[in-house]
Amino acid sequence: MKKMLQEFKEFAMRGNVVDMAVGIVIGGAFGTIVKSMVADILMPPLGLLLGGVDFSNIFVVLKQGAEVAGPYASLADAQAAGAVTLNLGVFINTVISFIIVAFAIFMLIKGMNRLQRKKVETPAAPTTKECPYCLSSIALKATRCPNCTSEIS
Repeated sequence: MKKMLQEFKEFAMRGNVVDMAVGIVIGGAFGTIVKSMVADILMPPLGLLLGGVDFSNIFVVLKQGAEVAGPYASLADAQAAGAVTLNLGVFINTVISFIIVAFAIFMLIKGMNRLQRKKVETPAAPTTKECPYCLSSIALKATRCPNCTSEIS
């Protein structure tokens, strides 16, 4: 049992696992921000442009509520009455949230890849030079070619 706990501790403390945990926590917080942005900032003006439509209240009643019969003014009223509904507006909001999160992650990964490419593209300092007589590769500090024995200045 003690050995298993030690192995788990080593696993949990590896950099990849800790990085992944931090990423999940930040991703959850980012998802909440995007959800609020969609519901509170993007959808109200879009609904206004489409004639005052509140996307979160676009729903289809599949079965009337047992307590109060329809029509229902809002999704909350229908759910309070016990109606079975198909919540199209909530789904639209969720799809828009997903698209925004996916685009933001795409831009983040694209930026990280660009930084990695810049790091890789930096050329290493040359360690050899060409002999001007025989064109063989020789060390930078060499004063004589080991192949043709010519002096190199």
